[in-house]
Amino acid sequence: MEADLRLESSLWVGNKRYRAVLTGWHFNWTEVDKKNRDKKTNSVPVAEVVGVEEGRVEVLPQKLVEDTDKDFTVFYVKRRSSGGSYGLLWSLGRTQFSCPSRVLRDQWTKHLRTALRTHSPLRPHRLLVFVNPFGGKRKGRQIYHSLVAPLFELAGISSHVIVTEQANQARDHLLKKDLAGFDGVVCVGGDGMFSEVLHGVVGRTQQEAGRCENDPDVILQPCPLHIGIIPAGSTDCVCYATVGVIDPVTSALHIIIGDSQPLDVCSVHQGSALVRYSVSLVGYGFYGDVLAESEKHRWMGPLRYDYSGTMMYLCNRSYAGVVQYLPADPVISSPRDRTRCLSGCSVCSRSTERLIQQPADSGSQCSSHYSQFSSDSDGEWVTVEGRFRSVSLTCMSSSCPKSPMGLSPSAHLADGSGDLILVWEGHPLGFLKFLYRHTGTQDQFDFPFVEVHRVKAVRFSLPPGKEDDDYEGICGTNVGPDDGQTGNVEAVSRNGSRLRLSEDGPGQDTAEGYKARSSFLCGLCCSKAPEVSVWNCDGEILSVTEIMCRVHAQLVRLYARGIEAANNSGDQS
Repeated sequence: MEADLRLESSLWVGNKRYRAVLTGWHFNWTEVDKKNRDKKTNSVPVAEVVGVEEGRVEVLPQKLVEDTDKDFTVFYVKRRSSGGSYGLLWSLGRTQFSCPSRVLRDQWTKHLRTALRTHSPLRPHRLLVFVNPFGGKRKGRQIYHSLVAPLFELAGISSHVIVTEQANQARDHLLKKDLAGFDGVVCVGGDGMFSEVLHGVVGRTQQEAGRCENDPDVILQPCPLHIGIIPAGSTDCVCYATVGVIDPVTSALHIIIGDSQPLDVCSVHQGSALVRYSVSLVGYGFYGDVLAESEKHRWMGPLRYDYSGTMMYLCNRSYAGVVQYLPADPVISSPRDRTRCLSGCSVCSRSTERLIQQPADSGSQCSSHYSQFSSDSDGEWVTVEGRFRSVSLTCMSSSCPKSPMGLSPSAHLADGSGDLILVWEGHPLGFLKFLYRHTGTQDQFDFPFVEVHRVKAVRFSLPPGKEDDDYEGICGTNVGPDDGQTGNVEAVSRNGSRLRLSEDGPGQDTAEGYKARSSFLCGLCCSKAPEVSVWNCDGEILSVTEIMCRVHAQLVRLYARGIEAANNSGDQS
């Protein structure tokens, strides 16, 4: 038994007697038989107690209270497997206890509430909540009021709720309004709503810290406000990748108990101007084309993504480009080490330790992470050039129900790096196999035309001598002549050796052969194959082509704890 024993007595649950013990960190109740022998024990960490109420109380699906002098009800987190998902579903557990006297009842409720305050200091007390009533199936308002608000009330959390009426309303509110007194911001919606809140919270923090977001070399200030996500959108990738399930009650309970999950954020710049922040996907080529095509078919609902993906695959497009990347330390982790970033991830924990150990006068916890970045010589950047089916950078696995392992299964949420995935031009059937592997557990990087690198920063540009307005873009912008691959292109292969990519070398399609095949397939869905793609940045189309991406370590914190594994059969970092 723990030394910091607080309270112990006999309690009844129904007609069964229990020996209840409250220590500093756990609340246990053990069934006792008629001979005073212990039977089954139930144990709940104090940190996972949601609330304590006098009387016999129910909260969901509706609140019911039977006020009795000798009873009290304890609400806590219960876990169960989520079936097809990797994470665990949380639900509201409830046990009603009966005491021999009202005095003892009052003792138990007082001690339990004191233990909650003492051992759960990060629990929020006041939250700013944004509800998107238009996202997904337009059930955001219903989800919040029927499932989330009752739980917040039970936990003693006061909420200021704003139902958004237009795009960027949440972002603008966070940038301009008084946020004093709020412990965190909660968004009820999908990835688009989260992106609004992310830009508002990060932007407000940099304003108050005097940091210029448009400077690509600036050390951004970590954000003090936590962000909570209640999934209610058509895509909930961020929630799925950080919690492991898409369930409003699970997410609400993570918020209530004050879980804290640091998250890397990628800034996207063009020259000296900030374009956008990203936490999941910055994708050029296939993923950009799919998003651009889907915007033409919004009337189809979520099916537009499947339709657009099929059409873009048939178009068989590839794009010329120059990719430069700054590799992360390969000793710490690798995108192909077959580990998963789960709750308590050791790789992310070591990153946190490195940030905390920096001197206080560094100006930011992230300063050391970027001091090396700022002083890196050009020689440490790796450059590859050629034609790509897709160029993708992700700061997390980007998993979702249709792709449970995600774009990069071993990516980490908070290690200060991202995974750069390069898919070179190749046979259409090979690319189809690559896409199909995202739906299962096979290694999607095990193809000769696919490279993956763990990086700290990425630059993308068009081939030398070409400019954006020399090309015809996917969005229909007016363009000039074909780029026409010229001569030999020097590139770096995945093992670091330098290759000479020739137009008509062995194993390579000739330019004429490529154009013929591309024109044939692309004719299925468009009149002429575009020469440049667009960037898909967390579901938003960017209007620029040449960009620089930089990963900022643990810039924000979510009310989450990472994915709790339903089983321990796989490797865990």
